[in-house]
Amino acid sequence: MTASASKGGRSVALGPGALTGAIGDSITVIPLVVALALLTDVSLPHALVAFGVFQLVWGIRYGLPVSVEPMKALAALGVAGALTYAELALAGLILGILLLAIGLSGTLAYVERWIGEPVIRGVQFAVGLVLLETGIGLAVEDPAVALVGVALAAAFALAGHGKASALAVALVGVATALVAAGVPTPRLPGAPPTPPFGAALTRATLDGVVAQLAMTIGNAALATSLLFADLLDAEVTPDELATSMGITNLIAVPLGGIPMCHGCDGVAGKYAFGARTGGANVVLGVGYLAAAPFATPALIAAFPLAMLGALLAIVAVSLARNVTDSGNRALSVGIGLLALATNLGVAFVVGIAVHLAWERMG
Repeated sequence: MTASASKGGRSVALGPGALTGAIGDSITVIPLVVALALLTDVSLPHALVAFGVFQLVWGIRYGLPVSVEPMKALAALGVAGALTYAELALAGLILGILLLAIGLSGTLAYVERWIGEPVIRGVQFAVGLVLLETGIGLAVEDPAVALVGVALAAAFALAGHGKASALAVALVGVATALVAAGVPTPRLPGAPPTPPFGAALTRATLDGVVAQLAMTIGNAALATSLLFADLLDAEVTPDELATSMGITNLIAVPLGGIPMCHGCDGVAGKYAFGARTGGANVVLGVGYLAAAPFATPALIAAFPLAMLGALLAIVAVSLARNVTDSGNRALSVGIGLLALATNLGVAFVVGIAVHLAWERMG
């Protein structure tokens, strides 16, 4: 392995940048995965194994600090109770098929043309609002504990480490759980859960699919491809990324993982923390696999829910503020508010119709 990678090169280099870069991607993963494990039937050990495996697979395959993170729209709906675990898993499988078909056929740019950037920002804003609503509901159950989480996040932000604030709160929550439950005896995850897929083909599942598709095409494929070119002078096409996300979900979800995607925020996080090659993926992948045997039900149950509320609020604000980058803020904000009043699927479809009409008028 090389010690470093020049701009435009691809390698799997292990060094200080790989270690710190791994932290940058975990910022986008750990908060939502912990929330899903606490509030749904998602198995945290199986989810960690899936993340570990595909961090390794795609880090080695691309030789770049590619992100592997939860599909945020689906995760938010699961955390909020709008999707059951079976619906979440089925949505991931449907998206796996769609993304694989889009990537292999090279039609991603055509699909993106119909959606539009303001619609993608609107879905991001909506997901942020859903998470914020859920976070506040959990935080009010024990305001003192929630305030500790908020104060910790504020301290990190004031120290210039705002991007790591959510991870810091998550780690404090884990430390609190360890004090309460003790260090667990490691055990293998066992057979993956088998959700009842037959009962999961519902309107909620389809709403989640269409909303997530917008974020995946915009953030996980197009924006990530552009970011690799800008930061590392590396060419990874959006269709390549769509294909790898399709493969990931079709393999990971049946094995107990959660719906996963790449993401420009995860790539930016890894880069900001020093990652330049796929070495950061190797470090993080090994870390997830090592943590999986310790993610026991007792440890998960001991995680303070009010701290989780503060954690979700931090993630929510990070997502929702992307609306300020929208080319049509009024439309994006309207999509978010409509999603709260109805659901993400309806808001997404209405947003596309309004955006296309606006473009035609313009």
